[in-house]
Amino acid sequence: MDLSKNQRVRLEPQDEYTHPIEAAKNFNESMYINLFDPAQKAGGWFRVGNRPNEGYAEVSCCVYFPDGRVGFMFQRPTISGNAAIAAGGMKFDVIEPFRRLTLTYSGKLCILRNPADMADPKAAFASNPIVPCTVSIEYEGVSPMYGGEALDENGNPIQENPEESFARAHYEQHMAGKGEIRAGDEVLTLNGFGLRDHSWGPRYWQNLYWYRWIPMNFGADFAMNVSIVQMASGRQHIWGMVLKNGRYHLLEHATLDTVYDADGASSTLKIHARTDEAEYNVEGKVLSLIPLRNRRQKDNGEWMNTRITEGFAEFHCNGKVGYGMAEYLDQIVDGVPVGNAG
Repeated sequence: MDLSKNQRVRLEPQDEYTHPIEAAKNFNESMYINLFDPAQKAGGWFRVGNRPNEGYAEVSCCVYFPDGRVGFMFQRPTISGNAAIAAGGMKFDVIEPFRRLTLTYSGKLCILRNPADMADPKAAFASNPIVPCTVSIEYEGVSPMYGGEALDENGNPIQENPEESFARAHYEQHMAGKGEIRAGDEVLTLNGFGLRDHSWGPRYWQNLYWYRWIPMNFGADFAMNVSIVQMASGRQHIWGMVLKNGRYHLLEHATLDTVYDADGASSTLKIHARTDEAEYNVEGKVLSLIPLRNRRQKDNGEWMNTRITEGFAEFHCNGKVGYGMAEYLDQIVDGVPVGNAG
């Protein structure tokens, strides 16, 4: 969100927990976190998004194995409130606000040797093995907090049109983490770095035209996140930060050039980013990618289709090698992801 004069962002320790349910039907409160082990080139991401006014949560578990396989599970379990970020066997626990939290999961995982199978979820879940899975990871912040809830000149949360809003209140933090993922007979013991976010407010995945969200970690003292968001109106917002020696430097500008594969998914990318203190050139290569989708039916019966490609990627910058995500969201119009040309 772009703030005008006399508007500010608020972030307090109690924001680490859940917030009162708002009136909008599509009120969403979600937590997301990822973790990648640079020695193994493996890791995963995990998300719970409560939609209490719609009576369900969105729960995702995604694991990237060292050999290129991807384990994935998505659920929409029934919920009746917003008391905790916990549903479908997944739970986020804040141990110390702004510093430490844990992620646990106990459920199922579909193991995809060819992750592109998930372009057709029904067929993918039917034709690939599904195994028991447990996840237990402890995280500790390596950065300050970034973001919060936008307030107007009177100190009240800024309200947005629920049909246009997406993560109205939102914050992020780069993390270090260690833990274990068990999938069937396999065990991944991870020790690495990642990024988490927490958001609340009205959300439809169709409210944005496209976005490119690229969080990456090169170690405990150097990390980035670059985000480019475009609305259907053509308005574009570029934001993000660079973590350097314990301090965040906010992006002043960034450009992104992506090479797409035959399926229109990201393959390689180049980022040029500028902060108040330096310029950065990043080269990225997607190591493993799973295509996901979200569909919503409008009141007139028309279906809106959103594709989100979740690419686990390796990045090179300033002589360092890092790992993170290349998450690309596109609305699909006439069978084409709208952001690939822009």
